[in-house]
Amino acid sequence: QPGYDDRSLALAQGSQRIFEGLGVWEALAPQTCPIETIHVSDRGRFGFTRLRHDEEGVPALGYVVTARVLGQVLVERLAELDAVDILAPAQLRDLELGDQGARVRLEQAEGARSVGARLLVAADGAHSTIRDRLGIETQRRDYGQTAIVANLTPQLPHRNVAYERFTDTGPMALLPMTEGRCALVWTVPDSQADEVVLLDDAAFLARVQERFGYRLGRLLKVGRRHAYPLQLVRARESVRPRLALIGNAMHTLHPIAGQGFNLGLRDVAALAEVVVDAGQAGQDCGDAAVLGRYAEWRRRDQQRVMFFTDSLVRLFAQPLAPVALARDAGMLAMDLCPPAKRWFGRLTMGRAGRLPRLARGLPLT
Repeated sequence: QPGYDDRSLALAQGSQRIFEGLGVWEALAPQTCPIETIHVSDRGRFGFTRLRHDEEGVPALGYVVTARVLGQVLVERLAELDAVDILAPAQLRDLELGDQGARVRLEQAEGARSVGARLLVAADGAHSTIRDRLGIETQRRDYGQTAIVANLTPQLPHRNVAYERFTDTGPMALLPMTEGRCALVWTVPDSQADEVVLLDDAAFLARVQERFGYRLGRLLKVGRRHAYPLQLVRARESVRPRLALIGNAMHTLHPIAGQGFNLGLRDVAALAEVVVDAGQAGQDCGDAAVLGRYAEWRRRDQQRVMFFTDSLVRLFAQPLAPVALARDAGMLAMDLCPPAKRWFGRLTMGRAGRLPRLARGLPLT
């Protein structure tokens, strides 16, 4: 059963379309909380900007759902498909990429099992076993920051507003959830992480309240805290013959602006489209030329989003007064400049650049 401490994911508007195209949104929607407004501000300074769903012409800018609920809905949908075998839980023991296909050896409770396919997709997260086993190198940058994640309950209704507040210790996001809760993602320097996580509930809420303010009244309750060290990670290869990397196995981002999961979903939608189109054209989906089309397609979106999030981290980490003044003026200017606001809105909603069919609300076939 869902619990108070379930971790949340922010789905961009483009991601909602992907789930709609996959036929799971109808089951997912009642268990999500819409984001109707995004409010961005700089603590102790005058800069702020807002995005509103009605100005963007969409029902919501995004949606917040717990990872547990999303996982349950996806697994239930997969179980309905005759052509899908779910081999879980399992551990990867060995893998081989050959001219004719890929083969993996899995260890399960009932014993070892070998599985072959024309294409192996590495979707096993930031610490990808597949990526490491194949010796695919990564570019890494340690931010020296830790994300503190928790759910809390404010005194006042959140009114479907998502807040991104830049503070002296790092960005703080509060996302609207069901049952009047908010999901907190607070970035702190590594040197402060242990102290913050170990604070009792009252002291933790007071620390958050001091930095967030009273837009939602008093903060009344907080659940368990979890800490995640933050790095920027990018694999130097996104494909090999018989192999494609997607999601965090390909790129792991700072949580600022909530772009990482949504970028990974667009990887999924693009790869699915390339594979389907290859099949319809009588081509081998694991062929290097076919997978090269996926890699080239995704490169620009990945680079754009990684540059955007990394630039935000660097910009708001600058304590120099001239830099702070310039960024606050920039936020105000964007709030007053419709073209700039539209660009920011399209980027945060996952609607920038060449989109896969699923992300445009179109079926795969």
